[in-house]
Amino acid sequence: MSENNNEPMGPRQRRRQQQQQQNPHLKPQRKRTWLWGLLFVVVMIIAAGGAWGYKTWNAAKKTMSTTYQSTGSSKLRNVDAVIKKGKPFSILLLGTDTGALGRGKTFSARTDTMIVATINPKKESMTLTSIPRDTLITYNGTTEKINAAYTLGGASGAVKSVEKLLNVPIDFYVLINMGGLKQIVNAMGGVTVTPKMTFKYGNANVKKGVKIKLNGAAALDYSRMRYDDPLGDYGRQKRQRQIIMAMVSQSNSLGSIANIEKITKQLSSNMRTDLTWNDMVALDTKYKNASHHAKSYTVQGTDSTIDGLSYQVASAKERYTNSIRIRKALGLSTENIKLSYFETTAAVGSSSSSSSTSDTSSASSTTTTTDGTTTSDSTTTYGTSDTTTTTQGNGY
Repeated sequence: MSENNNEPMGPRQRRRQQQQQQNPHLKPQRKRTWLWGLLFVVVMIIAAGGAWGYKTWNAAKKTMSTTYQSTGSSKLRNVDAVIKKGKPFSILLLGTDTGALGRGKTFSARTDTMIVATINPKKESMTLTSIPRDTLITYNGTTEKINAAYTLGGASGAVKSVEKLLNVPIDFYVLINMGGLKQIVNAMGGVTVTPKMTFKYGNANVKKGVKIKLNGAAALDYSRMRYDDPLGDYGRQKRQRQIIMAMVSQSNSLGSIANIEKITKQLSSNMRTDLTWNDMVALDTKYKNASHHAKSYTVQGTDSTIDGLSYQVASAKERYTNSIRIRKALGLSTENIKLSYFETTAAVGSSSSSSSTSDTSSASSTTTTTDGTTTSDSTTTYGTSDTTTTTQGNGY
């Protein structure tokens, strides 16, 4: 099933159509339906097993062992020590647009949902920071959108790209496809939200300010709609985070072991993570109250067209501001974090170790400002040569 063809075109679609008319050799752009994302609630649900009973516990442990998949790369800090001491940690939540709508069950797709979640047990707080899928990065010397990092380098590529973009450590990742979201919500008995706008899209038919319980299909469509939202992708990101928080708040009232068993069964085929079973159990022990106070943010970018493709370019100040906030949430030092670190495009490659390297090039671009005017500028991209600069003041 494809997206609704009667859906009005957004500004980026219109630009793309004009570009194709001017250049017939330009490859058509696939309609990227925004799958849904990931949820910290996944961890909450899996780890809430203290009262399940021995049989259910072992069954869940065996089932969830199939979800483990290491990134194959070393982490920026000792996460075992972090969890053992109950310190704040981070999870990169990734979502692929597979697993539903006839798109197969693999994970070999772009991660159109990317959210950095931080969990602080001492302050009983959680932050969710969305990264727009079109955010500009450089991967192996090539200008890319950050949602391509997973396709190019797997979970490791996605994690490294976010670490370079924001200069923060990513302790774990959780990857889920949109089919997984649908099934998990159904197993939970639905999720209740209060919409911020009125719209009808697929199975979602909601009214502003009217509380409604969404089943899996409706929750998926609620978090995928984009073109009828005045804020476009940014509005959609807000609804994704709203669904996450609804699931978190309802995860403690699942009601029955049968529901938990259904959820773990669905997760086994729809989720991948480098959280081990012991990690999940530790999270339940030390972090189960960490979602009492939650805040949501977005890495805001500016429209930019490079080589005929649309990107979101996050300014140095925007990346710096998000980095400082995330680091504070993780209890890390911000003393040596300088704005200058973020004045280059985030570059990732097989031999890169920071946000920039010695090999640079410039790409011509046009940027559409908020008042509708268009200006020309250049976006400096960075290669992946062996000469690299050192990441400033990690303090991990």
